[in-house]
Amino acid sequence: MPYINVSTSAKIEDKKKLLEEISILVSSLTNKSKRFVMAKLDDNCEMYFDDESLCCYLEIKSIGSLSPSEMAKPICNFIYEKIGVPLDKIYICFEDVPAEMWGWNGRTFA
Repeated sequence: MPYINVSTSAKIEDKKKLLEEISILVSSLTNKSKRFVMAKLDDNCEMYFDDESLCCYLEIKSIGSLSPSEMAKPICNFIYEKIGVPLDKIYICFEDVPAEMWGWNGRTFA
């Protein structure tokens, strides 16, 4: 049930590969099965962050298992290594969602 939404001004050539790799990363950082990680990518977006250089905004949601202070660095490093966005041009929003507010397979987790 972790969800990662990546919005970036960078143009991604191999979108499927990036989505799979970031799903594996989120799975390992949350200790949740990759089977339950959903990833979304919006690339080549019109974005501005102090100037017109590459930037990225990530939303990471999960029922528990979030450790923002421990997760921020590996996620930023991944974005820098895979798509070239500098670390100081990346924002991440972490959200711990209550189980009763997350639905899957026709029901909620609470």
